[in-house]
Amino acid sequence: MKQGFIKTAAASVEITVADVDTNTERIIAKFREADREGVNLLVLPELCLTGYTCGDLFFSDRLSDAVEPALERICRETESLYPIAVLGLPFRFCDKLYNCAAVLHKGRILGLIPKTHIPGYGEFYEARQFSSASLLGGGSRPVTLCGQTVPFGTDLIFECRELPEYRFGVELCEDLWVACPPSSALAEAGAVILCNPSASNEVIGKEAYRRLLLSSTSARLVCGYVYSNAAPSESTQDMVFSSHHIIAENGTILAENKPFENASLLISEIDVKRLCHERHRITTYRAAPRFERIGFSQELRDTVLTRSFDRNPFVPPYDDQIRERAESILRIQSYGLKKRIEHTRAKTAVIGISGGLDSTLALLVAVRAFDLAGRDRREIEAVTMPCFGTTRRTKSNAVKLCEQLGVSLREINITDAVRQHFRDIGHDETCLDVTYENSQARERTQVLMDLANKTGGLVIGTGDLSELALGWATYNGDHMSMYGVNASVPKTLVRYIVRYEAERSPDGLSRVLLDILDTPVSPELLPADPNGEIAQRTEDLVGPYELHDFFLYHMLRFGSSPAKIYRLARLAYGELYSDTTILFWLKTFVRRFFSQQFKRSCLPDGPKVGSVTLSPRGDLRMPSDASAALWLKELELL
Repeated sequence: MKQGFIKTAAASVEITVADVDTNTERIIAKFREADREGVNLLVLPELCLTGYTCGDLFFSDRLSDAVEPALERICRETESLYPIAVLGLPFRFCDKLYNCAAVLHKGRILGLIPKTHIPGYGEFYEARQFSSASLLGGGSRPVTLCGQTVPFGTDLIFECRELPEYRFGVELCEDLWVACPPSSALAEAGAVILCNPSASNEVIGKEAYRRLLLSSTSARLVCGYVYSNAAPSESTQDMVFSSHHIIAENGTILAENKPFENASLLISEIDVKRLCHERHRITTYRAAPRFERIGFSQELRDTVLTRSFDRNPFVPPYDDQIRERAESILRIQSYGLKKRIEHTRAKTAVIGISGGLDSTLALLVAVRAFDLAGRDRREIEAVTMPCFGTTRRTKSNAVKLCEQLGVSLREINITDAVRQHFRDIGHDETCLDVTYENSQARERTQVLMDLANKTGGLVIGTGDLSELALGWATYNGDHMSMYGVNASVPKTLVRYIVRYEAERSPDGLSRVLLDILDTPVSPELLPADPNGEIAQRTEDLVGPYELHDFFLYHMLRFGSSPAKIYRLARLAYGELYSDTTILFWLKTFVRRFFSQQFKRSCLPDGPKVGSVTLSPRGDLRMPSDASAALWLKELELL
């Protein structure tokens, strides 16, 4: 539960139809199994206390009379156990029978929720035995059950006192499948997790539809969803059930078993703090906390996480998805640049080409934009500007890239200009400090800007999202342009986009792109080593970009605390980096992210391509003089 992770479980009960005593023993056993696993919230199937397929036996007083003593026994034998459980049972009220879910915790019945939508079509004939919750007129009313006064109704939200974000509501089976499901109102009323005790039979195609329905519901409602289905031990007279359980979070399936293959608990952790952050961020998310809230206490424990976290959260996990993502980003970038070129009536696009990844991607985007506009690629002015740190490899790749793409290329060696500048400001060339480095970056930007003026063009920025997050850019140097096409593309994703283009390009261009991909990331502002190779490697100085992209994603996308990010990074990267290394670079990231905001506050325009961007006009309105003290203090306590 700490840091917002709620360990949830969906499970079936191997029921014996109409044998309440046997079913009770198996429910208690499942409850104990969940307790051993440290589960916070256990969801069992619809009508599992009696069996869903009792048919007209539900008219029998003998069956109905057995329910309350069985429920009382479950409460008594589980009062020392940790989990909350949601389980299905029939309940008689005012001469009508309702298909209900009982919420149990530590011997108490926290609430009783009746099913609203009672199917009476196809193979389902519940309407023959059960009444709809709509008869109750909304709201809730107290009923006496097992010697306890229990709220009975659909408008119930269960809320943890120790973790206020941990709030859940319940709907039953068919309720999910209708046009206006109760879960919509429950989510608006504050439920962050939705529980569904279900009995959904298996027919051809239903497995995929069920998965899609649950995934889309959790996305639409920005919630976690725990769906528990009935077991094959139900009567197979006319239907077969499959124990198909699903746990979803905001459009992602966290855990799922194959139909007919699960005999134990399906477990995953739903991050309620992440979900609440998302609801907070989405200002159109409607909040109408009008339902009755029922408080419960559950000890805050360190939740052992079984769910996985992507090492590269900006990059899709499969090759076909990566290709699709790369193509989509390239289209956004190129159409954005096309519009800007056309609007400004620019005669040229001016790009500084270093032979590195970022300028390569910017050039590929510019070529696409000019092709889309029906413009001559020779109107793209690529400029290579060698100086103290330029290596033979990067310069050669810059030239070959331009030749393969058919753009104009000019070389302007800035060494003499920078040396003149050193003399002007009285800087010793042997002092390889920040002045030494930034003078080169600013000279290059001046050259590009003046060339754009001379040719009636626009300077196309090459810096990426990861560099902006770290402030790894020279203020008013490579930090500045007239349109920054890479501004919301993280470094980890830049690699995959360039590789995508390499895979689909002719041999000559492909070879150049692949060599650029193999070249160490470097600003090349310090002299090369004695062998003429790159001496200044960016990731040696600011840390691995894959870690920084991970930190950035979880901090900005979900508002995660530093301690939580550290925990997730250890899970994702534990095999690659030590805890000490992860913590060191996380501290570096936090310090740099806060201290470098002034550079992001005056960024050039650039297209948004993903859910995390740093534009001061778009997703990040952050004061340049904000303190990092709270964030760093939490990391020091680790």
